[in-house]
Amino acid sequence: MPQKPANRLYVREPLTSGAELRLGEERSRYIGRVLRLRVGDELTLFDGRGGEFSATIYEVSRHGTVLGVAGHCDRDVESPLRINLVQGISRGERMDFVVQKATELGAHRITPVMTRRSVVRLADDKSEKRAAHWTKIAQSACEQCGRNVLPIVDSPQSFEQWLDNGRSRDSQRVVLHPGTSEPLASVGPVGRNYALLVGPEGGLSDAELEQALTAGFVACSLGPRVLRTETAALGALAILQSLYGDLR
Repeated sequence: MPQKPANRLYVREPLTSGAELRLGEERSRYIGRVLRLRVGDELTLFDGRGGEFSATIYEVSRHGTVLGVAGHCDRDVESPLRINLVQGISRGERMDFVVQKATELGAHRITPVMTRRSVVRLADDKSEKRAAHWTKIAQSACEQCGRNVLPIVDSPQSFEQWLDNGRSRDSQRVVLHPGTSEPLASVGPVGRNYALLVGPEGGLSDAELEQALTAGFVACSLGPRVLRTETAALGALAILQSLYGDLR
């Protein structure tokens, strides 16, 4: 069997075998300047809906890049767990880092929430821009790690809004809290759905923790050391995937 091309590219347009696809300026620039591909080179395309397509570059010009889409491969590397990472929004690059690495670790959904101790406060117009920014980070992470299904990246919302929407009702609900003696590894699976709540810098307030516990969350720790918010989120994802997911 021929080896798959190493270069992967996410495209928004639905893909079909045998089609010709013209890419816009941004994607064309990425192919030429970052991947350094030329006419005749091959790459792998995916549209985030599952599976991937092999493709060949037909044309590269200032007007864009034309690709010939070939066969579809139903390759699936999604985790059997559906983990919704509910992340207290942290500053700039820390939040970007969490989105990128959570995608690599197989998170199904990433929900940024604004809590009482969140340093970052987003107005409605900026919320949509940040959501689009984090979505692009998740797309790039999928290109790198081999995922063909994009994680859902929600628009930022308040902690109370998320708690009230009831989306985690059918999930095993876990909130990370360094003051508890219950280790995350002791929480057994209830189905395949998890809601993993992580506070921002400074953690959740006492009132927010109480709200989470009242809503059915189990407070767990990751050991005797207090971890930064980004370390805690990724450590918890790795533990859950190692115990019950596809890192076993």
